[in-house]
This record gives sequence, C-alpha cells and structure tokens, in this order.
Amino acid sequence: DFRRHILKIKAEEQLSYDETSLRFKISKSSLVRWNKGLEPKKTRNKPATKIDMDALKADVSIYPDSYYHERAKRLGASKTGIYWALKRLGVTYKKNIVPSKSRRRKAIIVPE
Repeated sequence: DFRRHILKIKAEEQLSYDETSLRFKISKSSLVRWNKGLEPKKTRNKPATKIDMDALKADVSIYPDSYYHERAKRLGASKTGIYWALKRLGVTYKKNIVPSKSRRRKAIIVPE
C-alpha cells in the first residue's frame, strides 16, 4: 500500500516530516495521520438492538407528526437513535408550505 511505502522510505532514509512531504508532495498532516494508524478502522458488525423496529413503525403510524424527542421518550431511546432507526426504515417527512400545527408534516414510510 502507498502509505506503508512512503513511511518505510521515511524511516529508512531518516527523513523528517517536512522532507518527506516535500519529496512526495504530500501534506505533513497526512503523514502524521498515516503514522498514527495504518490499519483501517473496524466497522460495527452488529445490528442496532435498543429500538424495536416494529414498535417504531407502529409509533410512526399512530403519531405521524411526532418529534424525535417525543418518540425517544415513548420508546426509551435517544433522539439520535430514533433518527438513525427512522433512516434505516426509510421514513421521510413530507414538508408543507403552510407550517400550521395541524398540517405541520406527515410521516411517510417508503416501501422497500
């Protein structure tokens, strides 16, 4: 891999970050970042378990105009967790031009 090759040359020739960045036309910050961690970041290989997706679907159909914090309180989760769960479900909100309370927005579940 290119990063390992650059860092190997830097170590073998005992170059500084400045010299290496000038020689290979790479920013110093990139070199420092590469030196800190060459291994790719691990991904999370487990599903979200706190929010029951069926309960969330039911909540969306019962309360289509609810805010994230209201859903979070009902389902015992965080606002951010609700946001990501709705995103996984494909739930979007139809925005209305007239922002009256009765026609604020309507939840729409996009079929998969």
